[in-house]
Amino acid sequence: MRSTQVALAGATGNLGIPILKALLGADFCVTVLSRTGGNSSRLRPNPNLTIKEVDFNSVESLTPALLGAEVVVSCLTTLAIGGQNPLIDASVAAGVKRFIPAEFGMDSRNPLSVQLPVCAPKAATQKYLLEKSNSNPGFTYTSIANGLFLDWGLKMGIIVNPAQHTATLYNGGDVPFSATNLADVAKAVLGVIEHQAQTANRILYIHSALVTQNRLIQYAKDRDGKEWNTIGKDTEKVRQESLAELAKGPQGDIEAAMLGLCICASWDIDYGCDFSSHLDNELLGVKELSEAELRALVESFL
Repeated sequence: MRSTQVALAGATGNLGIPILKALLGADFCVTVLSRTGGNSSRLRPNPNLTIKEVDFNSVESLTPALLGAEVVVSCLTTLAIGGQNPLIDASVAAGVKRFIPAEFGMDSRNPLSVQLPVCAPKAATQKYLLEKSNSNPGFTYTSIANGLFLDWGLKMGIIVNPAQHTATLYNGGDVPFSATNLADVAKAVLGVIEHQAQTANRILYIHSALVTQNRLIQYAKDRDGKEWNTIGKDTEKVRQESLAELAKGPQGDIEAAMLGLCICASWDIDYGCDFSSHLDNELLGVKELSEAELRALVESFL
């Protein structure tokens, strides 16, 4: 068992599950923070795993659960990322050295991305983390930007839908965008923990591949020869529709709106969706997929 203890919030989500698997696989001692009455009890028992129920809105509830932890990883959902301040405050109070916020997506330093309601809370969290680090020298943070989740996006049919041979092609389908497999995001988290000096108070950029929607479709066609049913859509229209949905308040489809805003930042080059010029893959031990591996990934969903 490694000496570094890690606390993980959001361990049962799409990203939390592979991160927990990677941490336990690397022999870290992990404390899973579970919302009171949450579903973390379904997690498979492990000698290095402890589950503590907490109130994520209460610093008083969170602080004792974090005592002894050196690193906190937040995988809270998109709709909860604006509420990470109590977890940050508790981390500072408990003597945590490194906080990895629920970033895991678009380039939150891009001036257009940061105007999107899905991204603004991430930028606000980074600002808060920097303030806390400046006033508490032993406390640092690292944000990880990974673009879209590649394997999950193919499985869910969000990037393209290999299973149904359908796709919505955004801005023509030839926009190059960075995307990362969930296991590679988890590997990047391990890389941050293992290279804390080099990764302090930074946003790090990774991807498994730089791809286009049409290229992914071509890989599928090369394999099975089937034609695809595609429609085209402009991301500016998606942005306007998403903002209109948010304007409805509680009556609006908030999740669909947030996904639409992620789509806007993922398929418009002005939003910084291509990370290839500023990757931190090597530092974090993340390898880019070869063309053969990328083809195999697409084919696995046919």
